[in-house]
Amino acid sequence: MINLIWLFLILGGIAVAACNGRIDLVTETFFGAANDGVRVCLDLIGLMTLWMGMLEVARQAGLIRLLARLVRPLTVILFPDIPPQHPAMGAIIMNISANILGLGNAATPFGLKAMQELQKLNPWPDTASNAMCTFLALNTSCIVLIPATIVGVRVAAGSINATEIVAPTIFATGFSMFFVIMLDIIWRSYLKAGHRRRRKW
Repeated sequence: MINLIWLFLILGGIAVAACNGRIDLVTETFFGAANDGVRVCLDLIGLMTLWMGMLEVARQAGLIRLLARLVRPLTVILFPDIPPQHPAMGAIIMNISANILGLGNAATPFGLKAMQELQKLNPWPDTASNAMCTFLALNTSCIVLIPATIVGVRVAAGSINATEIVAPTIFATGFSMFFVIMLDIIWRSYLKAGHRRRRKW
């Protein structure tokens, strides 16, 4: 569906430019956007290399393990259906820890591994389990303390103060994570209450 929307927007832009006799503007825009994309990517390589190196040092120093220990009590509460020592729990903790540090690329493999392990625990393979839904919501709304990628994009775009996004990012992602956790707890309580009523009947 998204591909169709993008195709409609592109063809619509070309059609409007052609009707106005500015088809040359389309060509200039295409080439300009392509050049800007390559330039931003090249600028990001150096910055992301720096951040990934610093975070690798932090990982070897035990920072991610420390975050994992801090996150574990929360995951035990949010995922009561998962045994504490199950591989799915470890993958979930590592995914959340990587997201907190702004390492989206590093968090993805842990997220995929977590979903694979959660599927093994799923009694209904054709339907997402409660733990899967909770993890997906938590992964999407996870708080970010170090928005390395966003800072890198702002630097590449020539921002005067690229790090001013840090505080708003922490506030926004912290609020979204809190809201998702509260909503998940309320919804889980509602489902349990409904299940108890059905059992009484």
